Amino acid sequence: MPNPSAPRNNGKQQDPALRRKNFDEVAHTFTKEEAVAEADRCLHCPTHPCQNACPVGVHIPDFIAFIKAGDAGAAVSEIMKTSLLPAICGRVCPQEKHCEGHCVLKAKFGAVNIGGLERYAADTARAEGALKPPVPAASTGKKVVCIGSGPSSLACAAELRRAGHDVTVLEALHAYGGVLRYGIPSFRLPREVINKEVQTVQDMGVKFKTDVLVGATIKLDELLKEYDAVYIGSGAGLPMMLGIPGENGVGVYSANEFLTRINLMQAYKFPQTDTPVQVGKHVVVLGGGNSAMDAARCAMRLQPETVTIAYRRSREEMPARAAEVEHAQEEGIQFEYLVTPKEILQDEQGRVTGIRFTRNQLGEPDERGRRRPVEIPGSDFVQPADTVITAIGQRPNPTIAKTTPALKTTERGVIALNEKGETSMPGVYAGGDIIRGGATVLLAMNDGIAAAGRINEYLKGK
Repeated sequence: MPNPSAPRNNGKQQDPALRRKNFDEVAHTFTKEEAVAEADRCLHCPTHPCQNACPVGVHIPDFIAFIKAGDAGAAVSEIMKTSLLPAICGRVCPQEKHCEGHCVLKAKFGAVNIGGLERYAADTARAEGALKPPVPAASTGKKVVCIGSGPSSLACAAELRRAGHDVTVLEALHAYGGVLRYGIPSFRLPREVINKEVQTVQDMGVKFKTDVLVGATIKLDELLKEYDAVYIGSGAGLPMMLGIPGENGVGVYSANEFLTRINLMQAYKFPQTDTPVQVGKHVVVLGGGNSAMDAARCAMRLQPETVTIAYRRSREEMPARAAEVEHAQEEGIQFEYLVTPKEILQDEQGRVTGIRFTRNQLGEPDERGRRRPVEIPGSDFVQPADTVITAIGQRPNPTIAKTTPALKTTERGVIALNEKGETSMPGVYAGGDIIRGGATVLLAMNDGIAAAGRINEYLKGK
C-alpha cells in the first residue's frame, strides 16, 4: 500500500559552507532505498493530475511505479516515451509549477518529489547500462535541419529522428547544449550530464555540427535548398539593457556574458583556461529570475566579500524557483527587495563604485497579475558595488531575421507564428526562446516536440 503520509524526501545536498567555494553539483541523486521510499508515497491517482500538468506529458505515475518495483531501466524507458532528456529535466525543470504543483499530496503532506525520482531513474539506468535510446522508424527519405542545440532543438531533433527523418543539428558555439551549457552552472547541471543527454540523441542517428552561425556562416534560404524543412530553436541570447546612466562602466556584466564566461569558458579556472572573469569585493546582481540566482551563486564561488541580489518587487513576486532562492540564501547571498536601479556610479577611470537605487512600494497588478513596483519619492540610497551583473531578461539574436527578409518577427524581435504554429515561410518552424523571448527548459522542449509533429505533417504533404 502507498505511504502518502511519510515525509517528503528532498534529497541530500552538499554543505553550504563547502559548496559556496566550488562548482560541484549541490544536490545528490537518491539512493535506491531513498527513491523506493519516495516512490511509495505516490497514490497513482487515476486522474493523473501531475501528468496532465506536465508540458511534455511524461507518464509520471507509471514511471514512479517502476521505481517502486526497483526497475530504474523500465522507469526511464517510460519517461523517454515523451521526453528524451530525463537527467536534465529532473534537475532543472520547475516541477513546483507543473507536476509537483498539482500533486494531490501537496497541501497536506508535501508533493511527491517527482523531479528527484526522474533524476534517479535517468542517472541509475545510465549507470547500469539500461538507458537505451528509442529506435527510429524506417527512413522517410526526408531531411530536416534544427538550428541551435538547446533543449527546444534537441527535443525537436529527437522526435523527428524517431519518426524516421534524416536530422542535422547546427550549433553556433563550439559545444552542444545551448542555454543548458552556457546559461546553467555546473553546480545545478553538471557538464557530463549534458554530454550524456546529447549523446543519447546522437545515438539515435541525429548528426551535429558546431561553429555554424545561421545568418552568417550560412543563410536560412540556403538551408531550405538542402533540407526539406527547418526548425529554428536558436534561443534568446541577446541581453536586455537597463537604460540607465553608467551601465557601460568597467565592472558591469550582463548575466549572459558573465554566465557564458563561467559555464562555457570555465573562467573560474583561469589561468588554467583562456578566459578570465573579474569580480571585486562587492557584487550586486540586478534581477529576480533564475539567471539572477545563477549569476549570484557563481559570483559567490569567486569569493568576493558580499553578493547582493536587488529586485524591484517583493519576495512573493520573484519569478526564480523557490529552491534556487533558498540555496542562494544558504550560501550567504543577501537580498534587497523593492528597489529600482537609477544609476551605476563610477570613478574617474570609469570603474564601478556603487549603484543609486530608489525604494519601491507595490501598486496595482500588471497584465500578468503581479503588483507593479511604484517608486517612493525621496527614498534614494547608494549601494556600494564594484561589480554589477544585470539579469533583467533577454531577447533573440536578430542575425537570422535580419538576413531573411521573408521571416516575419514581432515588435519584441521574436519569430511570429500563425494560429497553426507556422512561421511566415513554408517549411520553416520555430520554438523555444526564439518565439517566447525567455522560457523554462520544459516549455522550450514542449515547443520542439509540438513543432516536430507539425513538421511531420508538413513532410507527409510534401
